[in-house]
Amino acid sequence: MKHTNGSRRGPLGRLYHGETDIDFLGRAKVCALVSALVIVAGLGLMVTRGLNLGIDFEGGTSWTVPGDVAVGEAREVMSTFDVPDAEIQVLGGAEGEQLRVQAEPGVDTEAVRVALAELADVDPEQVQVTDVSPSWGSQITEKALRALALFLVAITIYISLRFEWRMAVATLVALVHDILFTLAVYSLTDFEVTPATVVAILTILGYSIYDGIVVFDRVDENARLLASSGATTYSTMVNNSLNQVLMRTLNTSITALLPVASLLIVGSFVLGAATLQEFALALLIGLAASAYSSPLIASPVLAWLKEREPRYASLRNRLEGRTAPLVATGGAGALVSSTQGGVARETADASNGARRHRPAPKPSTSAPSTITPRPRKKGRRR
Repeated sequence: MKHTNGSRRGPLGRLYHGETDIDFLGRAKVCALVSALVIVAGLGLMVTRGLNLGIDFEGGTSWTVPGDVAVGEAREVMSTFDVPDAEIQVLGGAEGEQLRVQAEPGVDTEAVRVALAELADVDPEQVQVTDVSPSWGSQITEKALRALALFLVAITIYISLRFEWRMAVATLVALVHDILFTLAVYSLTDFEVTPATVVAILTILGYSIYDGIVVFDRVDENARLLASSGATTYSTMVNNSLNQVLMRTLNTSITALLPVASLLIVGSFVLGAATLQEFALALLIGLAASAYSSPLIASPVLAWLKEREPRYASLRNRLEGRTAPLVATGGAGALVSSTQGGVARETADASNGARRHRPAPKPSTSAPSTITPRPRKKGRRR
């Protein structure tokens, strides 16, 4: 049966045609509160405990041992070198299982290499040794922060020119939210932060910007219609715009999350590529955060900023029947308050009250003046 009325469509049909009626702005406070709790808890742990920085940021030595070696046995070997807290990780891959051992600087590299080779029953030359200076990690961080600053400046200029500065501010708030949320999750879960994590965070910003542009483009289009009609408030128009682009936003988020999830599952857990795991994990967390930051963080911030403009504030006052400020007209103050129909309640009530209490006119004492009618002319009959 062919649906001719939008109200007869099912939930999926309304979603596909952009006819949903979800109160995004009404739910924004709850989502912002949840995000704030996660971010505050994560930042608190970052201050007290710090992030789990990888060897690329802290410096040290890494040994990669081929073969099936138990983690407990490798830890016993490292304990003999006074490194009981060495980071040990089992990696899988097409070439078989490998064991990666990471320790801080100051360890006898060759002695550990020989001991791990004996444990795995392989030649010491087969154990790969990598020395990383902490200055290399600091260089990566410095370049990443520089790239992030340039990115934010470029995005701010573009959105301000393409739309307006308020949308640029809302976009920056969403971007900061996505970055802090990702770092907070890393702090809470104690995931290792590597250069791949930094690259993933920079990638997240691109997806977050795209989601925001999709929403703001529809908001900008509907704002022009609102300026001519004045039928709803700016917040209601933003909420309607979010419902109209909901299907497109979901398609973008799902098509971005599925490849990343497959990259995380297949690339890291099946193939054992640690670099893929580090990259995909940060990307997955950031994409999930940006999927809801655009409708539930950036859009409410935009609506809050726009409602402070005089024209949209007066529009809300008119539609909600609020009392507008005192306006001087011709040297005298006039209190203007209107309803949705454009008729002032106070003015109407005052007029009705004045009519009700107006005294009846006094009867006239003088005799009514009469006018003698003009005599009709008698004409000839024909």
